[in-house]
Amino acid sequence: MKARRPNPRLVKIHRNYTVEEIAKLFGIHKNTVRAWIKTGLPLCDDKRPVLILGRELAAFLQAKRGNSKQPCQAGEMYCLRCRSPQKPAANMVDYQPSNDKMGNLIGLCSCCEAVMNRRVSLAKIPLIKGEMEITFPQAEKHIGDSNQPSLNSDLRGVS
Repeated sequence: MKARRPNPRLVKIHRNYTVEEIAKLFGIHKNTVRAWIKTGLPLCDDKRPVLILGRELAAFLQAKRGNSKQPCQAGEMYCLRCRSPQKPAANMVDYQPSNDKMGNLIGLCSCCEAVMNRRVSLAKIPLIKGEMEITFPQAEKHIGDSNQPSLNSDLRGVS
C-alpha cells in the first residue's frame, strides 16, 4: 500500500513531468494530479501535453505538507481525536521512559479525555514542559539493597 502523502524527495528537480508520469511516480490517480493543478500547481505552459517542472512539483508538495502541520507549543500535546494540540487535563502527565535518553509523555486531553502521547527527549523536557506537572516513575527498590536480602533469612532464625 502506498503512503497517504506523496514524498517530495522522489521528484527529480531538473526534469519535466507529465500528469501520467507524476501519477505513476507516486502511485496515485491522474485526477489527483489534475486536482493539484486546479489548486495551484504551476505548469510550464498552456500547451499539450501538460508539463510540470520537477522543481515546482517538489516545492508544491513541500508547501502542501507544511500547511497541514500543527506544531505543539510548550505545555501542549497533540490529541488524535480532536486533531489539534491540546493542554492535558489538570496539566498532569506521566513520563514513561523507553531508554535512558528518550521516553513518552502520557496524559489525558482536557477536551475529549482521550489518551495523548508525546515523544520527548529527557534533555528537552524543561523546554516543552510549560505549565505541565510531570510525574517521573520511581525506581523500585532492589532486593539486594534491603536490610534483609532474602525472605528466607527471617525464617532461619525461627525454628
